[in-house]
Amino acid sequence: MRVSRLISLVLLLQAGGPRTAAELAEQLEVSERTIYRDILALSAAGVPVYAEQGRAGGYRLLDGYRTRLNGLSRAEAEALFLSGLPGPARDMGLGEALAAAQLKVAAALPDPLREASARARQRFHFDAPGWFRDAEPPPRLAELARAVWEDRVVALTYAGRAGEVTRTVEPLGLVLKNGVWYVVGRIGAGERTYRVDRVRAVTATDERFGRDDGFDLASFWSHRAGEFERALLAETVTVRLSPAGLRLLRHAVEAVAYRAAAEGAGPPDADGWVTVELPAESVPVAYTQLLALGPEAEIVAPPELRDMVAAAAERTAALYRR
Repeated sequence: MRVSRLISLVLLLQAGGPRTAAELAEQLEVSERTIYRDILALSAAGVPVYAEQGRAGGYRLLDGYRTRLNGLSRAEAEALFLSGLPGPARDMGLGEALAAAQLKVAAALPDPLREASARARQRFHFDAPGWFRDAEPPPRLAELARAVWEDRVVALTYAGRAGEVTRTVEPLGLVLKNGVWYVVGRIGAGERTYRVDRVRAVTATDERFGRDDGFDLASFWSHRAGEFERALLAETVTVRLSPAGLRLLRHAVEAVAYRAAAEGAGPPDADGWVTVELPAESVPVAYTQLLALGPEAEIVAPPELRDMVAAAAERTAALYRR
């Protein structure tokens, strides 16, 4: 966006100058002609930018000119980085800080640029949760967010499959995936992932933990999510699919399962059908998913799944013979 680029241009010039149009164009990844237009726009907006001639010349700001953020607090600065996701920021207890930070940033901008945030809100909105999900944040989310910001060790009570357990956890970060919050925590030398809506209690301790500079939350989550998806798909089902069935398959199964099946599909037979090896969580799950394809899919193996689908087809046909 041009507004974002203009702000970046002011901050680059404020960091020290002079800077040539070529240097600014390289740093902002635009053409020199764009820089010339942006400089004119800043001047028209009242920003005191001027050009110095000569070998060491370039664009610079009038001495003493500074953009000010009018007392931006630490919490507001941290919340500002979440401004693209106002809903999650509010869920973590940072709604007021985010609103205050946005007001202060708007106050620091030249008049023609103060409408930038309003223009953006009118044109873009990010709705992170999936459909048909409870919009209420998990009860313990705000407490965990504070512990993550403060690098504070917590005693975490979690509802697992075997009942409630309590663990001492170093909360490294929070992840929002398809409307579900997860906390990534370190226990001993390893990392564990917990669904926040299954956390029953969070007790903050006085102990702080140190972070590993090599730990990257986004990279960890990407790797762990891939492992989790692959681990879930423990069964393999052999299916013949019509051309329509192959198209419908992407809507019936997980994306990773569809990709594996489509990439390994054999050549079409005389009827145009293809045979695929489909990863599935279990035989009952595959049964539910493949029923949606109706007569566009034929189960080849395993035999028990073939029998289940055949029995369902017979029951369905009997309903319509009445």
